[in-house]
Amino acid sequence: MHECLSIILKLLMKAAEVGIMMSDPVGNVWHCFTPLAVYIIDTPEAAMLACVCRKTSSFTMASYLQFGDSFWHPPHTRSIMLDQLASIMVNPTDLEAYFDACTEYRLNGICTPFWMDWPLADPSIFLMSEALHHWHKEFFDHDCQWCLVAVSASELDFWFSILQPVTGRGHHDIQCYIIGLISGAAPHHFVIAIHALMDVQYLAQSPAPDDDLLASIDQALCTFHENKDIIMTLGARMGTKKPIDNWFIPKLEFLQSITSGTRNMGALI
Repeated sequence: MHECLSIILKLLMKAAEVGIMMSDPVGNVWHCFTPLAVYIIDTPEAAMLACVCRKTSSFTMASYLQFGDSFWHPPHTRSIMLDQLASIMVNPTDLEAYFDACTEYRLNGICTPFWMDWPLADPSIFLMSEALHHWHKEFFDHDCQWCLVAVSASELDFWFSILQPVTGRGHHDIQCYIIGLISGAAPHHFVIAIHALMDVQYLAQSPAPDDDLLASIDQALCTFHENKDIIMTLGARMGTKKPIDNWFIPKLEFLQSITSGTRNMGALI
């Protein structure tokens, strides 16, 4: 994948280095540069582009054991990544030995990232948290499933069956109504935790975020972490056959990068 991207994007990389003359909509010609600002992809592909293993954050230095931490870990920057790759003194053609050497840094075995020759390209910046794969998907994969266990699927199904009007947008409706439906039926701290995550998702979609809004996102994340233990206590974090007793959830860790990403690049929507 990296080799293909290097070939396809070669001209953009060159333009980022020396510039290219381009015309605007009214015909003025400008000397333009093409930095890699944003690359929006799903979670597995983000790990592939960041050159890290699946159990490592694509954005920060956090490993899967730290995905449930209540604070933002240092970013896994371009310079850190390239230094790690340079320190591996094994020939990449010796695949088994090279992959073994990569495990020390939790790298996935890519030796020449496509972005290494792209001036200023930094995966900790251009790989941003985004709504579809990281927020809405987190809600349906985790938050909603916790609610089904804490309140019971039959009760939630009943309340959704009498909600009017039926819009045909089931996922959207669930996110809109879920807090009202679990209030009074689930423990108080559980409702607070789910409410805090919903606050993060909706605040992060603001088209014009400012410092106050970013502070509100950070506070909502703190509120979730202060109340999240009730999810484990209720056994709401379920696996296929039994409760899961850890927070190894990549999308949960990605939420910690919302405010830093917004300060780097502006609104995430």
